[in-house]
Amino acid sequence: MRITLDITKSLEENAATYYEIVKKLKKKSEHARAVVEEIKRRMLHLRQHEEKPKKIIRKKEWYEKFHWFFTSTGFFVLGGRDATTNELIIKKHTEKHDLVFHTELSGSPFFVLKTEGKTPDDVSIMEAATATACYSRAWKMGRSMAEVFFVMPEQVSKTTETGEYISKGSFVIRGRKEHRLITEFTIALGKKEGCVVGGPVPSIAVATKEFITVRQGKEKQSDIAKKIAKRLDVDSNEVVPFLPAGGLSLK
Repeated sequence: MRITLDITKSLEENAATYYEIVKKLKKKSEHARAVVEEIKRRMLHLRQHEEKPKKIIRKKEWYEKFHWFFTSTGFFVLGGRDATTNELIIKKHTEKHDLVFHTELSGSPFFVLKTEGKTPDDVSIMEAATATACYSRAWKMGRSMAEVFFVMPEQVSKTTETGEYISKGSFVIRGRKEHRLITEFTIALGKKEGCVVGGPVPSIAVATKEFITVRQGKEKQSDIAKKIAKRLDVDSNEVVPFLPAGGLSLK
């Protein structure tokens, strides 16, 4: 830097002049640094808050509050998850020609095979019976077999004998029952059109190209859900509703 001295001024006066110049330059430099830091701060804020691609939230169908699946021959099946959904299925979603499934164990869900007036085949009846057994207490208890029965809707009632009490989600069954013995406690989960589907193995084998088979085991539901979610590339919360309560294992 070239320094020019004013010979009309003393050395002290020249020094004072340059001292003021330096002060001004320093002030400008500090201001410039402050401006740069403010620009950096704002850019960081913009990057952190820039609009991210919105995750598309799929609108769930009404039946997804229940257990559900389509049999391998095309019949729709609904099942209760708890006392409330048991009540809803029997009272609001069961029609004259449907078949109602239940196990001989207490605490079993009710499943309804929707016939739409058609005669269901034995394959669909077995798949509905299998689902009823798998989502019943039999799975959690580690049983190797369960007896499932099915009846017509008019045989299912809330009417009790005098002095009897029936809890929420429970019903009185009257008349002849048709029975099926289930000895295969296995369900399958897959992905169809981006959504998780689950149910008896034959039904999911027809509905999806690839599927995962779940059996009774010793692993926690949450751990199995994470493994399946990773393999299907979905959220584990989408998997849990299709898993039976109790110990699980992957085939």
